[in-house]
Amino acid sequence: MEPLDVADRITAEDLRPIWSAMDTDERVQAFHLLTPDDGSDLFQSLTVLDQVEILTGLSVGERRLWMRSLAPDDAADVLQSLPPEKREAWLDLLDEATRREVRVLLAYAEDEAGGLMSPRFARIRAAMTVDEAIRYLRKQIQGHLETIYYAYVLDAEQRLIGVVSIRELFAARGDGPVADVMRREVVSVPETMDQEALAKVFAEQDLMAIPVVDEEGRMKGIVTVDDIVDVVQEEATEDIQKLGGMEALDAPYLQTRFLPMLKKRAGWLAALFIGETLTASAMAHYEDDMKKAVVLALFVPLIISSGGNSGSQASTLIIRAMALGEVRLRDWWRIIQREMSFGIALGGILAMIGLVRILIWQGLFHTYGLHYLKVAITVAISLVGVVLWGTMCGSMLPFVMRRLGFDPASASAPFVATLVDVSGLVIYFSVAQVVLRGMLV
Repeated sequence: MEPLDVADRITAEDLRPIWSAMDTDERVQAFHLLTPDDGSDLFQSLTVLDQVEILTGLSVGERRLWMRSLAPDDAADVLQSLPPEKREAWLDLLDEATRREVRVLLAYAEDEAGGLMSPRFARIRAAMTVDEAIRYLRKQIQGHLETIYYAYVLDAEQRLIGVVSIRELFAARGDGPVADVMRREVVSVPETMDQEALAKVFAEQDLMAIPVVDEEGRMKGIVTVDDIVDVVQEEATEDIQKLGGMEALDAPYLQTRFLPMLKKRAGWLAALFIGETLTASAMAHYEDDMKKAVVLALFVPLIISSGGNSGSQASTLIIRAMALGEVRLRDWWRIIQREMSFGIALGGILAMIGLVRILIWQGLFHTYGLHYLKVAITVAISLVGVVLWGTMCGSMLPFVMRRLGFDPASASAPFVATLVDVSGLVIYFSVAQVVLRGMLV
């Protein structure tokens, strides 16, 4: 039996599980070993950055072939990820018709509906009969339409006046006019709509594609659900990275070089470190109290971590609720009332746990001295105050960020924890000065 050719032994399915572990040269070499069908299957499934990596490693002739295999919106994504000085040369690789379409898309911001849309969509006229519309759609399909779920009805000025699903069109009487079949109430979005808002429209309307129109109602293209899946993943990744206390990455983790990664992480980390120096200043202010009552220092980590954790919980919940559209700026008063109740309840639970813990340790090991009960009361009251304060700060900070025009995700858990640490110490030692006055401080 003849040995199998290398190309027969490597498929797209073989490469996908190990793709992230391969370097650029290995990826290009492996891509060359795929059959044309497998190569197309893998190439179309890659991220834009991976596609650029492969295209850069190919010869000019091969690059032209694969660039022309992309839909106009996908080709625009590839070009937008390139340095500006390289875009024109790559744009020249496309055929003239596609080049014109891509130039139009490049005029939009990358995160706008216009930047996400495909200009290739099924269009028909209201005056056509159903049979004429179907024949016309057959011709359009040969032009590589983005999707064929819906046909959009346009007037002579290209304004969107209706929509009909392909299923409804084929089920209708052949000699009847399209105007009798189409739906005139069409969900559409403006070309300047932000991608995050567009994702919410998809979630609310449950559509496979949404038309994009300009200010005069002229239809410019469609955004499909597969495009918006990428947007949702991108937005969620960005929010999670910001919640971790860093700037959002511009590329996948393993493809981000050392210096760009360092810049993304060092800035926020340095800011948080400077913020934590205020905690050291607060502790220095209460140094005399801690010298008089060393037992108080034992509970400092407990107090500040409880406040930081409660604040982080609240901020994460509110940021996610904002991202999903469940909470808006006008809801701030409702959130205050709700989180105040949770702050008191959560603080009470931790206070009881802290109180019981001190009493048990005192009974077993006599750790906290003669005034252990007063110390336990100090810790319990402080926990209620600190957890309440942390919850309020964590829930309100995203509102403040949104009101100032910043991304609420910037109110990250580490940022909230740092903010609450300082105030937590002030609350703790203020309670201690009242409860333990004349005894330990």
